[in-house]
Amino acid sequence: MFIILGASGNIGSQVVKSLSEAGQPVLAVVHSAEKARAFEGGKVAAVVADVTDSDALRAVFRRGKRAFLLNPPGDTSGDSNAAELTTSRSITDALADSGLEKIVVASTYGARPGDGIGDLTTLYDFEERAKASGIATAINRGAYYFTNLAMLAEPAKGGTLPAMFPASFTLPMVHPADLGIVAAERLQSPIDDTGVAYIEGPERYSFGDAATAFARHLGREVTVATTPREQWEDSFRKIGFSDEAARSYARMTAATLDELDVPPSPRRGRVTLDEYVAGLVGG
Repeated sequence: MFIILGASGNIGSQVVKSLSEAGQPVLAVVHSAEKARAFEGGKVAAVVADVTDSDALRAVFRRGKRAFLLNPPGDTSGDSNAAELTTSRSITDALADSGLEKIVVASTYGARPGDGIGDLTTLYDFEERAKASGIATAINRGAYYFTNLAMLAEPAKGGTLPAMFPASFTLPMVHPADLGIVAAERLQSPIDDTGVAYIEGPERYSFGDAATAFARHLGREVTVATTPREQWEDSFRKIGFSDEAARSYARMTAATLDELDVPPSPRRGRVTLDEYVAGLVGG
């Protein structure tokens, strides 16, 4: 049995789909009865579990041999860093005496030691704690999600693509479905397929490329409007982030812009930026 955390999300749902299509038994772990009902009548079993309850989660893990671990994002209206560290530590505490033989951990490009740099530090903590479990650990570091561009569709219709990054800045990007496909592959691969793998789209893109894709499918000119660095925190606050979360996300943006971790030989997904934007705007 394969245990999948975050089974109703963009990545987890693809992990479930890929495994079930391969004829593998899957237990989808979700956070509400409503999410669990979506799996009724199919071949995938579902269970509701609170990832902050290590004992309950350990009982779920004991139902399988391999698991996909995804740490849920923290609520940005509060201290998202603290929330993510809490869930990370609860999930990894549940690995003790779980009987799992292999885990695949969802992480991010640029993961690094430190504190208060958003996902870069909370997911590094997640990686390290997972490895410390003694269970064979495969880590998938994913590039910037195409789905982060979804919130830009409306301003793009007005001709502007707001971004923290300059139009020319090349940023590895990936569709979450491709991350799910690779996760499913590594869940099924030999137990010694461990360590870090980097996953991104078919090629590398800039926000200028994103603007071009929006322009093509909207049939109008779209230009990148780059937010000055000194306005980043305020920009996050204006969309509902707490002071702590705004500071954390601004630091994560700065680390990405100033110290981008670009691997020489990533695993390549199939979905292109143009295909994603076309589906987003109905082009």
